[in-house]
Amino acid sequence: MPDLFPDLSPKGHAVLARLTPLLPEIAESAATIDRTAEIPPALADRMRAAGLFRLVQPEPYGGVELDPPSLVQIMEAVAQHDASTAWCLGQTNICAYTAAYFAPEVARTVFGPDTGILAWGPGPGQARAVPGGFRLSGSFDFASGSRLATWLGAHVPIIEPDGSRRPGPDGKPAMFTLIFPKTSVRVKDTWQVMGLRGTGSDSFEVEDLFVPEAYSMMRNTAMPRHVPGKLYVFTQSTLYAPSFCGIALGIARAFMDAFIRDMRDTTPRGAARTRGENHVTQATVGTCEAKLRAARVYLLDTVAGVWAEAQQQTELTQDQFLAIRLASTWGIQTAREVVSDLYTATGALAIFERLPFERRFRDIHTVTQQFQGHPAHFQTVGQILMGRTPDRPMFTF
Repeated sequence: MPDLFPDLSPKGHAVLARLTPLLPEIAESAATIDRTAEIPPALADRMRAAGLFRLVQPEPYGGVELDPPSLVQIMEAVAQHDASTAWCLGQTNICAYTAAYFAPEVARTVFGPDTGILAWGPGPGQARAVPGGFRLSGSFDFASGSRLATWLGAHVPIIEPDGSRRPGPDGKPAMFTLIFPKTSVRVKDTWQVMGLRGTGSDSFEVEDLFVPEAYSMMRNTAMPRHVPGKLYVFTQSTLYAPSFCGIALGIARAFMDAFIRDMRDTTPRGAARTRGENHVTQATVGTCEAKLRAARVYLLDTVAGVWAEAQQQTELTQDQFLAIRLASTWGIQTAREVVSDLYTATGALAIFERLPFERRFRDIHTVTQQFQGHPAHFQTVGQILMGRTPDRPMFTF
């Protein structure tokens, strides 16, 4: 197995030192997390105490401002032990990226306490402009990590008093993020799903909720920041994509390691040789290992390269967006292929909950259904490379 942490920064090593003692508990809790759709409160408390929900927050507010290559590897390490826990960490950490764009007093109110965790999900919904802020209504889904959160967010258009949509700097209708206490909404338990069950990605409804203007920010455009860190040259989507790819690669690595450990000395029904002695299985394992290593190196090399270039930039270029999108989507799809091939090689034993395969199979196939892993991104990248206008965005924000 290759070195899991070839490119960790000093900050990354410090995070890993706090994370490592918790990894056995995360692994031991994985079945419970899957069954109950949430991280056990005692484990969540220890994760908070270790600062694991502050990885992307600005340093002035008590965060780490962890560099993207290290963030990807930390997500990968957690996913090897439980994918749902890693997904909750990735989602809530990158939601906290918004602290760099809110006024300091707002950022400290939301993210200052140890319990200050933000989650959100897509609409539909809208906010009507009123004096001092907005009146928000809508129904929002896929709020991963919301059972841990104390704050929720909604991405909506703002409707002016004359009925028009508030535009962005380019004059086109813009989308805005509004954040508000979780206690002000009605949460609905809708998360009965195939995989990533432990993320508790519930839905919530808001009706005519007043949100002060200070608790809003524009999306999909360059915004002035209140902190100078180079981490925020990356957009949220260019952190989500490689982080979720890291989770996918972590699932695949865990599946690979478990297959070699638990299946090599087993003999399929009717076979004369063990799986470890079967030539087809040997070739499958070798091919999957090559795919997994190649996808991981491609991802980490891409993210590290863009991070190095970003030290001299104020925003990412289209070529950098393209590079991150392509490496991330490729890695997620490759991880799915690896897990699927090894699942087939596992035979009937793969379906049993007592073995470490079926949950990871469910999890990886749920990861690939999320926007970051959609194969349509290959078409978008291809259209750009060939000088065509893409049919869909590479990133939503």
